[in-house]
Amino acid sequence: MSYSKQVEQDYEVRGWYSSVQEIRHDGGEAGEPLVKAAVGVIIRNPFAGQYVADLSPLTKNSAGIGHALGERAVALLGGRPVQSYGKGGIAGINGEQEHVVACVTTVFGDPLREQVGGGEAWISSASKVAAAGTSIDIPLAHKDELYIRSHYDAVTFCVPDGPRPDEILICVAVATGGRVHQRVGGKTVADLHAAG
Repeated sequence: MSYSKQVEQDYEVRGWYSSVQEIRHDGGEAGEPLVKAAVGVIIRNPFAGQYVADLSPLTKNSAGIGHALGERAVALLGGRPVQSYGKGGIAGINGEQEHVVACVTTVFGDPLREQVGGGEAWISSASKVAAAGTSIDIPLAHKDELYIRSHYDAVTFCVPDGPRPDEILICVAVATGGRVHQRVGGKTVADLHAAG
C-alpha cells in the first residue's frame, strides 16, 4: 500500500497540494537552478471547536503523513538530491496551533528524514491558525547541519480554499541547495563535508 493511501485510511483527507519553483538567478548571473518544492495535505480536524487534552489521535498515525509528503516532495525535485527541508502547517480557525504541532512531531519527522535521504539536523517548523487561503512561509535549513547560513530560506505555500475552519493543512518543503547568489559567509556545505 502506498503511503498516501495509508494517510487516507488514517485521516479524513480532502486533498493533496503541491508547488515547485525553479530559480535561475536573483539579479546576478544565471547558474544551476535552485529547485524548491512544497507539498501539503488537508485533513479534517477531529478537535475543531473544542478543547481536548489528549491530542495523541493526531500524532499516532502521523508517520504516514511524513512518509507521504516527503515522498511527494522528493519526486518534485526531478531526481536532484535534497539539501534542505522544513515543515509546518495551518489549523483552520476552529482549531488550535497545537493541533498542527501534534501532527508534525518526531513521529512525523523521522519518516520525512528517511524520505529525503537522511537528515541529521532538526527540521525547521512553523505553525499557526488562519483562515482559508492564508499562506505560510515554511522555513528551510540544511538537512544535516542547522548552522549552514547559505541554506536559511523559506518556501511560501498556500491552498486557496483551505484549510477550512474544521481542517488542518500539514506541509513540508525541500530544496536542492542554498539561496541563489548567497554570499554573506558563515559555515558552508564544504565545511560540513570536511568535518565528516
